[in-house]
Amino acid sequence: MDTDQISWDHYRTFLAVLDSGSLSAAARSLGLTQPTAGRHIEALEQAFGGPLFLRGPQGLLPTEKARAMHGHARSMAAMSASLARIASGDMEEVCGTIRISASEVIAIEALPTILAELQERHPALEIELSASDTVEDLLNQEADIAVRMTTPRQAALLSRRIGVLPMGFYAHRRYLERHGIPTTLAELSHHRMIGFDRQLAYIREILKNNPMVANLHFKFRADSNLAQMAAIRAGVGIGVCQVALGRNDPDLVEVLPGLLDIGLETYVVMHESLKTTPRFRTTFDALVAGLIAFAGPTPASRPSTRP
Repeated sequence: MDTDQISWDHYRTFLAVLDSGSLSAAARSLGLTQPTAGRHIEALEQAFGGPLFLRGPQGLLPTEKARAMHGHARSMAAMSASLARIASGDMEEVCGTIRISASEVIAIEALPTILAELQERHPALEIELSASDTVEDLLNQEADIAVRMTTPRQAALLSRRIGVLPMGFYAHRRYLERHGIPTTLAELSHHRMIGFDRQLAYIREILKNNPMVANLHFKFRADSNLAQMAAIRAGVGIGVCQVALGRNDPDLVEVLPGLLDIGLETYVVMHESLKTTPRFRTTFDALVAGLIAFAGPTPASRPSTRP
């Protein structure tokens, strides 16, 4: 079989085997029988002239050829999903499917209320929400609209700056009642600090510009921002969170307000080719308005008690 005669279903099976490491698991996830999944892989191997998987103790392991095909197959999957979303809607009405990408914290803490109101106004609109701190590629149609915590650098994107989401030290009032409220940076060393487990790229940038944070010793560490937020709310100790979240939770108290000079540049972004389609434009505008309201006052309006 020539490569240009390979069905998309074969590549879909290929990606499922890559993700699951077994034919049986891939078949179950796609609603196929295992023999059918096996035939799809065999057809790909014949077309591309070599094995794609080797059997090992942990299951099916991708060969170098399979790894080389991986990125292209992912792009095909994203394009197929994007075409399905475009086909799902009317080009004149606010209906059909939209895929939105946002960080875990924004997706869980900020977007549900915004999207609930949007779907109340437009009940024929269907939302796919990707909650991940991985930046999905809009140019390759991995998402239709994204909420980014970095300045967009790609061409052909329509973006709207929400502003800087300030960060602050917060603790549950129960923790502060038990351990007291620190009044200086030095006093933080006597408290149970909540922080990151791994230095991701954005954390390294924060540390470079805020050496005082780098010198803190974290007694509770997690590589998930959501896990850190949960620990703050549970009264584990003092941690860093978005001021908008702390402000909206009556049980959280900002510690040393104004001391932490950290903010997240926030944008709503979509491909410019989508701006004339009603459902994309309407969703884009709703996200912008909702996130501006969520962000609240600008950092300059916050009181400072810097020692």
